[in-house]
Amino acid sequence: MNIGFSSAMITTSTSIDGGYRFPADVIEHAVWLYIRFPISLRMVEDLLAARGSIVSHETVRCWAETFGRTCASRIRRRAPQFGDQ
Repeated sequence: MNIGFSSAMITTSTSIDGGYRFPADVIEHAVWLYIRFPISLRMVEDLLAARGSIVSHETVRCWAETFGRTCASRIRRRAPQFGDQ
């Protein structure tokens, strides 16, 4: 008997990997917020909730551990280098 809970765990085709519930842009935005600005995981959770994505702070922490290095290197590449005008 299906009582409607299976739709909550459907993975989307735009996810980073097959095992993630949220789309890649939500994961990327959460990690970017946590790395770019000096805010807590709970503040990232609140900001995502304001945008309509209900994500726990523990999930954001796991995403930051997994994808943080990639996001941080992307931020560093975009930053102006010493001597740039």
